Amino acid sequence: MARLEDLSETMAGHLRDLDCGPPGETPVASGPALDQRRAALISTAGLTRRGDRPFGMGAVDYRVVPTDAADDLVITHLSTNFDRTGFQQDMNVMFPLQRLQQMANAGEIGSVAEFHYTFMGASDPATMKESADQIAGLLKQDKVDAVLLVPV
Repeated sequence: MARLEDLSETMAGHLRDLDCGPPGETPVASGPALDQRRAALISTAGLTRRGDRPFGMGAVDYRVVPTDAADDLVITHLSTNFDRTGFQQDMNVMFPLQRLQQMANAGEIGSVAEFHYTFMGASDPATMKESADQIAGLLKQDKVDAVLLVPV
């Protein structure tokens, strides 16, 4: 992963100026205990399934990753500042589906969702509302009540 000090001032300034808001300490939604929750992943690593259309520059759309297709993921993130080494060694760095499955097997979470989602990182969050709303509906259909956000 690139460090801000290693980027051009233009790129570093852009990333520093993105308004992501404070994280807050109150859960967004109430629900059952973690060991009863159904969990899904949302990653900003620009991952697609082999053969899917790649993400374009500034993309605000998303890709759906069925649980059983996670081994077929490739990175289509465009930035030359994006280090792919960790993913090549262990996909869990950017898409920790195997870790979620281990947690479900150990009874730490209730179950793993049937579908997961990826976005292109470094896009302006303000332009992603439509995609976020669509994914919220899809998560609801899959009875997901816990999401692991993996910002890359």
